[in-house]
Amino acid sequence: MAETPPPGQSTVSPYLVAEGAADLVAFIKSVFNAEEQMMMPGPDGIIMHGEMGIGESVIMLADACEHAKPTRSMLHVYVPDVDAAYQRALDAGATSDREPTDQFYGDRTAGVKDKFGNSWYMATHVEDISPEELERRSLEMTQQQQGG
Repeated sequence: MAETPPPGQSTVSPYLVAEGAADLVAFIKSVFNAEEQMMMPGPDGIIMHGEMGIGESVIMLADACEHAKPTRSMLHVYVPDVDAAYQRALDAGATSDREPTDQFYGDRTAGVKDKFGNSWYMATHVEDISPEELERRSLEMTQQQQGG
């Protein structure tokens, strides 16, 4: 019986379809230091199917065509340095959704939108928090937001 998933794949992988997928490949490489794992070229230089590795994860992608319309997605990526990744994303033409900020749950996060309309939220884990402390901080934040 064949393995599910096959070697080098994860059980769930995002699949992005873009007009000009080569530019999406360049964005993912420059921001997340992704590695091309596979590219299947199609007619006229389009990408029929591609796979980009980020850590142990794979993002699949392709150029839009008659049978695959462009998609927009939200992706969350853990990175070693969220501030540096955020700046690389801006340098690569993304727009800011959220500047790098420390979060109560132990991550430093930021968000950008690429020129294809995909939202990329990135995080660096900076603090391990016990379930009790997470609950305390969450309650404190909720009370602050409610003005109490």
